[in-house]
Amino acid sequence: MSEDTNYRGGQGQVVDPESFRDSVGTMDQSGKRKWVYPRKPRGRYTNYRYLVSVILLLIYFGIPFININGNPLLLINVLDREFFIGGQPFYPQDFFILALGAIASIVFILLFTVVFGRIFCGWICPQTIFLEMIFRKVEYAIEGDRNKQMRLDHQPWNTEKIWKRGLKWFIFALISIIITHFMFMYIVGYERVLSIMQEGPFANPTNFLVMILFTGAFYFVFAWFREQVCTLVCPYGRLQGVLIDKQTINVFYDFKRGENRSKWRKGEDRRAAGKGDCIDCNQCVVVCPTGIDIRDGQQLECVNCTACIDACDEVMEKVGLPKGLIRYATEDEIEQEKPFVFSNKMKAYTGVLILLIGFLGFLLYNRGAMEAKFIKPAGSSFVIRGGKIYNTYNYTLLNKTNEKKKVTVKVTEPQHGEISANGIQTIIVNKDEMTKGSVSVSFPENEITRAKQNITIGIYDENGELIDDYETYFEGPFKLQF
Repeated sequence: MSEDTNYRGGQGQVVDPESFRDSVGTMDQSGKRKWVYPRKPRGRYTNYRYLVSVILLLIYFGIPFININGNPLLLINVLDREFFIGGQPFYPQDFFILALGAIASIVFILLFTVVFGRIFCGWICPQTIFLEMIFRKVEYAIEGDRNKQMRLDHQPWNTEKIWKRGLKWFIFALISIIITHFMFMYIVGYERVLSIMQEGPFANPTNFLVMILFTGAFYFVFAWFREQVCTLVCPYGRLQGVLIDKQTINVFYDFKRGENRSKWRKGEDRRAAGKGDCIDCNQCVVVCPTGIDIRDGQQLECVNCTACIDACDEVMEKVGLPKGLIRYATEDEIEQEKPFVFSNKMKAYTGVLILLIGFLGFLLYNRGAMEAKFIKPAGSSFVIRGGKIYNTYNYTLLNKTNEKKKVTVKVTEPQHGEISANGIQTIIVNKDEMTKGSVSVSFPENEITRAKQNITIGIYDENGELIDDYETYFEGPFKLQF
């Protein structure tokens, strides 16, 4: 098929409904990138997205400064192995919980996508929020809307273009620096980041080099790479093709109502003329941040940002046609012209999502207040004195709570054992700290019938409640059994 028969009216609209799938919307036939100049969106969904973005940005820039009982709300310090989630300390011993939580999160994402499509991409994804709600707004403020940006891009490097581009790039770099510094606050804490800034680059050359590299990466992504992250790099878009089905909620163009599309003529009876409600204004295309035509059907590049919904609703309102030509819908709803129904499968998946959220919360907060270990020193043996057999153990007590703990140590099984901690009745373990020491465990000589016998040592709080126990072994003399 020739290029002339592929396109209608020179407007780049595909006649062959599947030919658009052979190429990426942001590249021409030669593989050269086509820069996207989306028109500034406005409308109901844009306002909702703006509100959601403001809330998420406040959370992102606010969390590093929030402490709970002296602990950061969220800290992922891989270098020093310090981890805090919800103000609760996590340790390498708890990584199985985080691994299970990661698995549950992946399952959550898969099920969420099956039911609700790519709402995450358009509403919550940091790439979308930073690009559309920060960098793009700076661009609109300096260079103007779509047409002004295109004119500026194609004009020679005169005074206007130099100062506008220079100002925009400077602000982009400044925003990238800010984002990088806040990102590092999640790794080392805001106090350490502020300290590094005060000490200067010569005192912390490695830290400053890493910050410069990340700043450059953010600048590259948001100033130039942009929608290519979603269309070429992000694996989530690829997953969409295998996760969604005809019952998945997505942004769809109602082709049954919209076709046959044709230009608007005032006073015309479009139904009598065999025309659909789509007036071929192309506004859904010019507002798209990934440069696609939603009328071509579901596409990998679509991030469900709803800009096309707002643009189409605005046009429909102006020409007196019903809104919703482009809307959140399922493919079955469009094809069968039936009202949307929250199916049993969607209800079941949503129920599973709720259970997963509860499971994640359970994993994060049901870890136990303390972790105890009692290990016999290498090469140590038992001692018999005064009719009793003594073993020595080195203990490690890890307090996982935000409160100082006073604990006592007892042998819980067998029940005739006694513990001596060098005359100390209680052991004090400060919050989020590890305490080490040694204790001596003794049993009456006639209670030990084997050379190695399993015992259990329990840790009790001030109220006498068992908060952890540890199973180890007790050595004694070998006795022949008859």
